Amino acid sequence: MTEIVLKDIDEVLLDRIRRVAERRGWELSHALLHLLERGLYAVEGDGGLNFDNSEADVLQAAIAALEDVPDGVFSMIGQIPPGTGR
Repeated sequence: MTEIVLKDIDEVLLDRIRRVAERRGWELSHALLHLLERGLYAVEGDGGLNFDNSEADVLQAAIAALEDVPDGVFSMIGQIPPGTGR
């Protein structure tokens, strides 16, 4: 495997890569390889999100359910209904 050397990398970016490695329990080199692969995959794609059929069906059902919620309901979240005596 080819060795990857990063020169003049921004400290903030390096810190982000280190945090990913620490959270996942990976060596820094493994984290960097994984992030490069994922980043390339994202850039080489069409830029859109791709869901498998089951994910797309669930998302569509959630959107449909939200479209059926009457206007003004979301603004009531966390409020005490009038006339409850509180």
